[in-house]
Amino acid sequence: MYGTLKEPIKACFMGLRLAELKAVHQQNASPVPILQLDEVDKCANPVEIMGEMSICRYLMSQCAWPTPDLLSLDEWMLYTLKPITESVSKSQVKNNQSVLEAIAQLESNVSGKFIGGNHPCSSDLLSFAYLYHLFSGNAWMLKKFPKLGESFKALAETYNLVQEDLGQKVASAKKKQEVKFFSENVKIARDKSKVVLPESGKRNVLITSALPYVNNVPHLGNIIGCVLSADVYARYCRLRGYNTVYICGTDEYGTATETKALQEGLTPKEICDKYHEIHKRIYDWFDIDFDYFGRTTTQQQTDIAQDIFMKLYNNKQLFEEDVEQSYCTSCSKFLADRFVRGNCPFCNYEDARGDQCDSCGKLVTPEELVSPRCYVCNSTPERRTSRHVFLNLPNIKDRLENWIQESSQKGRWSSNCLKTTFGWIRDGLKPRCITRDLKWGTPVPLAEFAEKVFYVWFDAPIGYLSITANYTRDWERWWKDPNSDVDLVMFMGKDNVPFHTVIFPSTLIATNEPYKLLNKISTTEYLNYEAGKFSKSRGSGVFGDDAIETGIPCEIYRYYLLSNRPETSDTIFKWSDLAERTNNELLPNLGNLCNRVLQFMGKLDRELGEPGDISDHDYETLTSIYETIKRYCEEMEELKIREALKTAMEVSASVNKYLQDSKLWELKKQDPQKFNTTLIVAVNLLRATGALLEPFIPSFSAKLYSQLGIHRSERDEKLLEYLMQTSDPKVLLTLLEPSTKVVNPAPIIRAISAEQVNTFKEKFAGSNN
Repeated sequence: MYGTLKEPIKACFMGLRLAELKAVHQQNASPVPILQLDEVDKCANPVEIMGEMSICRYLMSQCAWPTPDLLSLDEWMLYTLKPITESVSKSQVKNNQSVLEAIAQLESNVSGKFIGGNHPCSSDLLSFAYLYHLFSGNAWMLKKFPKLGESFKALAETYNLVQEDLGQKVASAKKKQEVKFFSENVKIARDKSKVVLPESGKRNVLITSALPYVNNVPHLGNIIGCVLSADVYARYCRLRGYNTVYICGTDEYGTATETKALQEGLTPKEICDKYHEIHKRIYDWFDIDFDYFGRTTTQQQTDIAQDIFMKLYNNKQLFEEDVEQSYCTSCSKFLADRFVRGNCPFCNYEDARGDQCDSCGKLVTPEELVSPRCYVCNSTPERRTSRHVFLNLPNIKDRLENWIQESSQKGRWSSNCLKTTFGWIRDGLKPRCITRDLKWGTPVPLAEFAEKVFYVWFDAPIGYLSITANYTRDWERWWKDPNSDVDLVMFMGKDNVPFHTVIFPSTLIATNEPYKLLNKISTTEYLNYEAGKFSKSRGSGVFGDDAIETGIPCEIYRYYLLSNRPETSDTIFKWSDLAERTNNELLPNLGNLCNRVLQFMGKLDRELGEPGDISDHDYETLTSIYETIKRYCEEMEELKIREALKTAMEVSASVNKYLQDSKLWELKKQDPQKFNTTLIVAVNLLRATGALLEPFIPSFSAKLYSQLGIHRSERDEKLLEYLMQTSDPKVLLTLLEPSTKVVNPAPIIRAISAEQVNTFKEKFAGSNN
């Protein structure tokens, strides 16, 4: 095809330019160059090569001279150099350090007249394509990077001849047109005016997330560990038509709040008010859709906690005992166990708490710590005696173990959850002190303990009940009605597990009341930050308020956190990885699908209409995707959140392949009827993809629905239920109305540049990095 041309390099430019023109002719929002060869495959279809890197490498392989195989350099230019240079103009380049450093790195690879030596290679063609608009007519750039400048001059002579042969005006240094992204701030609205209560004959799901402590700003590890993961499942349950309530709120009592109040010169109540609003604002920005986000400093909390306590007291499940405990003479108060720090006696971790070691997970008492110190002032505490109330866990052990065996099997508790829970039981359950010498907490309703409050880990889980009571006066229908068929699903980090699988259920069991106990529990390991941990004091890591200020949309954070969810082992947040997953997963898969389909719809300039005859290929695609959607639902039911997200992206990739195989861009002229049917299949499958991703990145789905002109109906609220009520994959063709029309389509997802990565990595590195 190109062998008749005398100059091999001219042939290469011609092939690349024709592929570029074909891509533009396809009117794709993200045009992909496609080079069609004279060869055919086994099915008699023309062999095609996609993407500028693959095309360049193929064309250069046809040259008479040997060319070096610089695959890693070509990939670097495609995935690193191109994104940071394509939006930079000639006037801006001089002040863009990231671009200059990248070009300097490329300059160092010029080994002769070209990167390939005395003859050009694929790397030369790629660098010319990505950088010539910055070099052409720019004396400063030619002087700063003379090797690249000379090679570009030589290549430009041949490239201009190709332009002339194609009948196009030779233009130097084209300015890139700025892409207008869909930036409308839309969310999926939900009517919350009606209180949701359990209903007979329906699947009733009560979802809780570990109550975040109120005295700090939540970081990304906190967010993925509880509230975000629970939100994904709650949104899925609503799409399945389940009767769903998602309850959460701030945990506000205890020593940590008192200490924070002293540090900031506020009262504990003022601290709680301040940080409750901070948490709420951050969760709203992250699109966390609670049914009710409350707090534990309410009258309902006092009433319910004291009622449970008195039932335990009357059932003789409590006893009193003098306790020798830590007292800080410098602070003039008894110290809660968690505010005594020291070396762990089991693993020698230097910052173990007086109730549990975060390193090895073992229970610890303050007197067992080596070199104990006051967390507030670092003084060495002394031992003093105070009388306290204990929950007699050994009395409850048999009933607790029976419940754990049954619930863990039916609910398929995760291995890390089972390991922690059975570890507590294996080590032997001991009586647990449930009162503290504090002022800020729920008062103990016994006259002789009037100066004491409940221990936070006795009190805080009762917050699930009291927050539900703030949501509805009929809260007992969710928590105490033996006739209500309710599934209780809890989400939390691994450090919260024993308090929810041992302490809290033991408390409820010992009341002899029909309290609801958990059915399923989803736990996460830790999300760390770059080379260390999140630390607000050191400025290390991304906290919720930081994420808002970066300007990166919440759907990008949600996608990355959920695809990197630490389900079975610790994971790490890395800015380079965030960019990698955005640029090489979201953009080429989901972003490309949306752009292609919406652009075709926009060019249609009319309503979608009805499909014609469905071909075997259409039906096979519908069947395959419908089966994948069923697998997605099975994974979500089993709380395999990360796996379900991968499956949703698999559907997006399948629709992309359907478009590619159908050659939609060719059908418009060749077979308009088939074009219309193919487009109807594709846009309905795009709608299905949006539904699958709605639990994970709802703001993305909202932007997609807005461009499709979807006015959310009752069926849209329960779309997965609608899909699962049939076994006919053709149901996927009924998701959009024939009147659907797209006007002014725009891309939704934008790339994250290397410059952004470097900026944010430096900004949030912290004082110790």
